[in-house]
Amino acid sequence: MKKIIIIGGGVTGLSAAYKVKRASEEGNDVSFVLIEKDDRLGGKIMSEMIADEWGDKDGAEFVVDGGPDSFITSKPTVFRIAKLLGFEDDTLPSDDSRKKTLILSRGKLFKMPDGVMMFAPTKFMPFVTTGLFSWPGKIRMGLDLLVPKKRIAAGVRNDETLESFIVRRMGRECLDRLAEPLVGGVHASDPKQMSLAATFPNLLDMEQKHGSMVLGFLAQRKKVDAMRKKYPQKPGAKPRTFFTSLTGGMQELTDNMADAAGRENITTGVSVESVKRDGDSYVVALSDGSTVIGDALIVATEAWAAEQLMRDVDVEIAEALSGIPASSSATVSFGFREDEVGIDLEAFGVLCPQKENCRLMAATYSSTKWPGRAPEGKILMRGFVGGPQNQAIMENSDEKLTEIALAELRGILGIKGEPLFSRIYRWRLGMPQYTMGHLDRMALIDRRIAATAGLALAGGSYTGVGIPNCIESGERAVSKVLGDWDIELAEDQIEEKSQH
Repeated sequence: MKKIIIIGGGVTGLSAAYKVKRASEEGNDVSFVLIEKDDRLGGKIMSEMIADEWGDKDGAEFVVDGGPDSFITSKPTVFRIAKLLGFEDDTLPSDDSRKKTLILSRGKLFKMPDGVMMFAPTKFMPFVTTGLFSWPGKIRMGLDLLVPKKRIAAGVRNDETLESFIVRRMGRECLDRLAEPLVGGVHASDPKQMSLAATFPNLLDMEQKHGSMVLGFLAQRKKVDAMRKKYPQKPGAKPRTFFTSLTGGMQELTDNMADAAGRENITTGVSVESVKRDGDSYVVALSDGSTVIGDALIVATEAWAAEQLMRDVDVEIAEALSGIPASSSATVSFGFREDEVGIDLEAFGVLCPQKENCRLMAATYSSTKWPGRAPEGKILMRGFVGGPQNQAIMENSDEKLTEIALAELRGILGIKGEPLFSRIYRWRLGMPQYTMGHLDRMALIDRRIAATAGLALAGGSYTGVGIPNCIESGERAVSKVLGDWDIELAEDQIEEKSQH
C-alpha cells in the first residue's frame, strides 16, 4: 500500500486527506497519515460557540468565527464538499436585505455607492451623489474612459502592483478611499507590493480587452444580469448571495472533512522536525522522537514553514519559498446587548482606509450579515487588526489588542454599552503576500515539484487565499502524487470532462 504523509491539518491538509480517502474507496491501494503541530485541526478555520449567560433562553449561543467567516459563492468547491458529506442544508447565505458597506473617509462614514464593482463605478447617479469621493477624485476616476491601455511588449508578463494600476487608471483617491481598504479587508495586502497578475489577473485582462475599467465592469454587470434572467432562482431555494457561510460556523467544514477522512490517521500536538528523502521514500522526523516513512509527501503549511521543511529535500524550492512573505493579524469579537449599542445595525461592516490612520483595518456586523450568529436581543461584532502595513500593533498583549479594538469601534462607529464578552484570535504570519515576482517563484516551484516524484506543496501561499482555493490546492496535490504512480481517479476524469 502506498502511504502519503500530509503535513498540516488546516483546510488544505484536510481536503488532501479526504481526497486520499475517496481514492481508497475507489479501490486504489493508498492511505495517508496527517500530522498537525497544534492540538486542534482546522488551521485558521476556527469556530467557537459561546453560551448566552445573559439571557433566559436555554441553549442560546453566539457563533463566533475566529478566522474566515465565509467563502465566495461563485466557486462551487465548498458546496461540492458539503453535498458529498451531507451538510449542504447548513449553508447560510448572508442577509442581503440589510446589506450595506460603510467606508471611513475624512473621519466620516459613507455608504459604498450602489453599482461599484470592485474598484469601478457602474451606475452614474449613486457615484455622482456620493460624498465618499471629492469632485476632483470623481472626475479623475471618470477619466478611466480616456486613459489608454498599457502597451505590453511581446514575451513580457503583464504585471504591475495594484497601486500602480489603480493610480494609473482611476487616480490616487480611488486607491486611498476604495481599492486599498477593499484589498486590506480581503487580502490584508499592501497595494505598493501586491502583484496584480497573481491576485486579480482579470483586471489586467479587462484593461486589454475593454481599454477601460468602467467599460469592463459594465460589460461584466450586463453578463451577470443576463445570467440571472436566464437562470432565475428556483422558488423556495436559498438565495445565492456573494458570500456564503455555515450555520454552525465555518469549522463545520473542517470538522466534517476530518471525520470523513478518518481521525484515526491524524496526529495532533506533534510538530515536524525535519524531512528527508531516502531513495523513493520520504522520512519525517517528529518532535516526540518518532519517525514516519511514506511513499509521498504533501506539505500543506504556510510557505514560511514549508521553506524550512524543504531545505533537505530541494534547496531551489526552499529558496523560492523564502521569497513569499506573510503578515500577522488578529480578529477580536464582541457580544453586546442590542438595546445598549446605540448605533444603526443595518450594515454588514465598515472598512477603514490606511489613510485614516486607524488601528482597525475593518469591522463586521456579524449578527447582521449572518442570521443566527447571536441570540435574540444580542449582537455580535468583529474587528480586524494587523496587516502588512501595521505589524507593530501585533506586539501588544491580548488584553491591549482587545482594548484597542473596542476603542476603535467606539470611536469610528459610536458603539456604546459594555461588551458581554470578547474573544481574540491571533494568526501569526497567517496571510501570505503575493508580491511582484510571485508567479515567477511559483513557476520555478511548479517545475521542481513536477520533476520530483511523490512530492507536492499545497495551501493559500501559492495560487489563492480563499477557502475554495485552499481545498482545490489540497486536492490537486493528491492528484499530482497519485499521477506519479499512474493512478487516475474517476472524479478527476469527470471534472476534466466538465471543463471541456
